Formats: sequence, C-alpha cells, structure tokens
Amino acid sequence: MSSIKEKFNQISPSEFFYSNRDLAGFSNPTRSLYTAVREFVENALDACDQKGILPDVHLTIKAVDPEKSDPKPYILTVKDNGPGIDAEHIPPAFGTVLYGSKFGLKQARGMFGLGATMAILYGQITTNKPVTVKSCADGKIQNQFEILLDIQKNKPVIVKHTTKEVSKTGLSVSICLEGDYSKAGIKIRDYVYQTSLITPYASITFDDPKGQKFSHPRFVKNIPSPPTIIRPHPHGVDVERIRRMIVESQFEIPIIDDAMIEKVRTDLGLSKKNLSFTSIMEKAEKKWKNLSRQVRVVIALMSFLKMDFEKLNKIRIEDLDIPNKKLSYWDFGDSQSKTIDMDPESQYYKQLTNTVQGEPLTTFLTKRFQRIGPTTAVKFAAFVKFKPERRMGTLSNQELVTLSDGLQKFEDFMAPDSSCLAPLGAEPLEKGIKKFFNPDFTAVVQRPASAYSGFPFIVEMGIAYGGDIKSGGPHVYRYANRIPLLYDEGSDVVLKVVHDTDWGRYKIKGEPPFIIVSHICSTRIPYKTAGKENVADREEIERELRLALQFLSRKLASFMSKRGQAEMAKKRANLYAKYIPMIAEFCTELAGKKKEPNYQKILDAEKASQPKLIPEENKIENK
Repeated sequence: MSSIKEKFNQISPSEFFYSNRDLAGFSNPTRSLYTAVREFVENALDACDQKGILPDVHLTIKAVDPEKSDPKPYILTVKDNGPGIDAEHIPPAFGTVLYGSKFGLKQARGMFGLGATMAILYGQITTNKPVTVKSCADGKIQNQFEILLDIQKNKPVIVKHTTKEVSKTGLSVSICLEGDYSKAGIKIRDYVYQTSLITPYASITFDDPKGQKFSHPRFVKNIPSPPTIIRPHPHGVDVERIRRMIVESQFEIPIIDDAMIEKVRTDLGLSKKNLSFTSIMEKAEKKWKNLSRQVRVVIALMSFLKMDFEKLNKIRIEDLDIPNKKLSYWDFGDSQSKTIDMDPESQYYKQLTNTVQGEPLTTFLTKRFQRIGPTTAVKFAAFVKFKPERRMGTLSNQELVTLSDGLQKFEDFMAPDSSCLAPLGAEPLEKGIKKFFNPDFTAVVQRPASAYSGFPFIVEMGIAYGGDIKSGGPHVYRYANRIPLLYDEGSDVVLKVVHDTDWGRYKIKGEPPFIIVSHICSTRIPYKTAGKENVADREEIERELRLALQFLSRKLASFMSKRGQAEMAKKRANLYAKYIPMIAEFCTELAGKKKEPNYQKILDAEKASQPKLIPEENKIENK
C-alpha cells in the first residue's frame, strides 16, 4: 500500500476567519446583521471616546430590494463625528484582518481589531460588494475608498479612491451584506436602546428598513476620561510573554554593513586612515569610554575575529553562543559558515555577554512591569532565589518557569493600576436608569478596582424597582466595556450570580418589577467566544459581582421593608376611616346623645403616625 505524503500549508488570518466565521458571530443572516451593526457602532464610540468627543452616531439599514423576502441584501451604514482615519491607514484598517489600534493594554469596546473587518469580509462573501469608507481627519479633505479584501493574501484591494472638500471630521462606513432584519430587528433595536443607557453622553439615531426612526439624544454632557495604555501587571504574564519581553529588552547585535563600519571609523577618528587590526584596537582602547554601545559591540566582535575593516566588510555575523563561548559568521569569500572560540578572560567578552544576556532581573522588573519599585524587585529576587543582578538572557527554560510561577505567587506586588480603565461612573449610570425606567427606587454602586490574572477590572452595578418596570423580574441588563450583551446569556457569570441569589431573603417575592444593570470594564474581558456575548466565570470577577449585588440587595430590602410598613399602615388607616364613624354613631345613640364625638383627631393622629417612603435610598454609593 503506497503512502501519501501529508502536505502542510499556512493560511492567512482572513482565510481562517472566512472558513470559521461562526467564531466571530457571523453564523447566519440574522446574527450577522446584528453583529455587523454592533461592531461598527462600537468602533465609532471608541474613536470618539479616545479623543474626548461627545459622540453623534447615525445608524442606517436599508434593503437593496424592499420587495424581496428575508434573508436578502441590506446596506448598512454607520456615520460618526469622530477624529476620522488618515488616508494611508484606511485600506489596511478595513481590508486586513487583525489590523488595528486595540492591541495595547487599555480598555476598549473591541479587543482585536477583528469585528469590523469580519463584517466587511462577510458582506463581501455574501454580496460580492466592496466596503465604502468616507473619512476626514483634518476637517478639510474627505477621502472616499471602495475596498475589497484579498482573502488569501489578507490584503486590501482598492477599487476606487476619490477626495472632496468638507468642513468637519468624521467617518462613515457602508457595507452591503446578506441579512434577515425580520428576525434581527428586535435585537438591533434593543442593542441601540441599551447602548444609549450605558453611553448617556452619546447621541444615537437609527433609521430602520421600514422607515422608522429611533432617536436617543444624549442626556449627560460629561464624557469619562479616556483610558491610558499601561505596562502589564506581573500577575498577568506567562512564560511565553516573559520570553517575548526578554527579547524586546535585549540589545540586538548590530548589522556590520558599510554604514556601520563608517560609523566606527568616524567615532575612532579613522575616517581617512586604513589602519591594521592591532592599530584599530589600540585606538579603540584609548577612546573606549566615549564610544556608543553599538560601536563597542563591533569593536568587541573585531577583537575575537582578529579582522580589520576590509576583512570585516566580507563577513556576516550569524550567532553568538554565549554558553559555549562560540562566535559564528558567514564568510562571503569562501561561501561557508565559520566558528571561532571566544576567550572568556578577554576584556571584551563581558561587553558581548551583557549585550546578548539583556537586562539584570531587577532592572527588567522595574522597567517592564507596572508598579514595581527597586525595593520590591530585590524582595522578589530573594523570593524566587535569583540574584538581583542575574541577566535575563541567561535564564534557562526551567528558570523561566520558576520566574513565571513566582510572579503569580508573590503577594507583595501592588494592585494593578486602574488608569487604563474608563468606567461610566455611578452618577451617569443612575441617571440612565432613572431616565429609562422611572423607578420608585434606585441604588447604584461602583466597586473599587480589582484584578484577575493581573488584568485590572471594575464592576459597576445598579438596581431599580417599580415605576415603569415590567413585572417578571429580575430583568438583567449585562454590559462589558459599555457593550450590551444580548446573546448567550445562559452561560454568563452575571446571570449565574443573579440566579444564585436568594431573593426571598431580601423581601422580594413572586415576579416583581425590578431590574439589575451590571457593567464590567477591564483591559481584557474574559469572553467565552470571539463573538463577545458572554463573560466567563472567573473567580475574582464573580466575587466582585456578588459583593456589588449583595450591597444593592440590602438597600432594596430596606426599601421593601419600609414600603411594606407603609402599605400596612395604609390598610390600618383605611380600617379606622371605615369603622370609627360607625362606632361613633353607635356610641352616641347608646349614650342618648345627639352630638357625635370628634373622632377626626383620631384619624389625623393615625395618618401622622404612618411611615413615609422618602427616597433616601436613591443615592449613589462607592464602596
């Protein structure tokens, strides 16, 4: 039986997501239309947030052929008043999968720069139409592109590019995609409604395919401060991340080309002289303290190679094997690789080893991580039993594992910096809840910053009862980085916490009219899928959610207790009002009197003793 040789191929990111688009939420025409709306609206809001611009977002969905039945092609357009995108970045931003500005460690609605391009890709494979992007970044010239995505090469194909004069900045993205609005419409309207609740400083309008206009004007004029990019926290890194950080921290061996040789000549004052190898080394020794690091490394290499500038120009350094004290180079003259031994006693050996071996452990910790000072770095070195001056490049694989484990277990690191987060804030959240639900009772809490796996996060939560809220509660509104989560709610950590709560303990019985609004903001929301619809039940996040809900539930229980007392007093007063006049009349007849006693004082006293439902609970708490 003949064996068939297995063939290995590499595919581009766009080809992978073309074949696995379900991962990003583009599984069918209904879900795809909703996901595309979400991605473009969130990108618009993120762009405005980063520049401190109060967002004006206009969403339009229009059927290509209104008479055709669903699923059918729709034109989806999202316009904003944000900073726009420079012309040079538009083709790669909208025609390349995994290209964008969301890879830094800071809070953003999107995570990978993936969703919008996936929507464009989905539109292309279902309708074969290009995406139309109109952008003005300078308030003067608008660039309009029509772009297709080369799926196999993961590159943009510019179909058309024109410009025109305009008077304001902003971005408009328009795609044609197959969708099913008859099924997706409810979710899309809910999404716009819930987005305006968690983004009260934005004005959002939606023109649907049926000609209806849904307008949600802003009702808060203060925009939260934009988040900043921060260095990683030690609890949030693994061995591979440490390995990459070590590579980033190392000084690379310079390429010894004509330009580098000329730099060495100039620094040594030899630009017009062809000295021998010995003379060059003597000159270098005299000027050593004034030489740059790059030049020092080249001189150190020359010391082991025993070559002058002419010979140096005919080789290429291939490898520095410090553990074995070997230096390898390619000889262009002989067309072969050669290896020489390096003398560890040489004064130049340390220069090369320090170059390859990178920073000392304490320097690495203080420069590469957030909130680690020199004292903590030294304490940590003792904790993992490494010398503080140990060079990072000398660590073996097992030692890297030891270092990584130590970073997770060391308890003296400060809590993560929360400046990379931009929570909505308790007051705007309370305003949003009151505006949308007009409740009898509202309470809001913002928990202090915490962390899971070294990623900082903040939980904000609100609870409301009565008013315009429908019965059948609790109705849960889930948000993550100001994104409404409308699908896959069954496996979400917020629902788990709500369902685990014994509401009878808080005087909530039956199916009462109350809502819970939960918002988690973090540099890395632990979504279960790339579709970004449900949050995984990480222990630290679950704990913060429980603490927030318990605090608010106690507030609600206090309100319900007073409400119950007030209702009982009202019933008692009604009984008095009904029977005291009858008793007064009976007693008057029994006593043979004509004038009834003044029982109104009794009724007034009872009325005055009734507990009043003062909305003192309706205050913001930061615990």
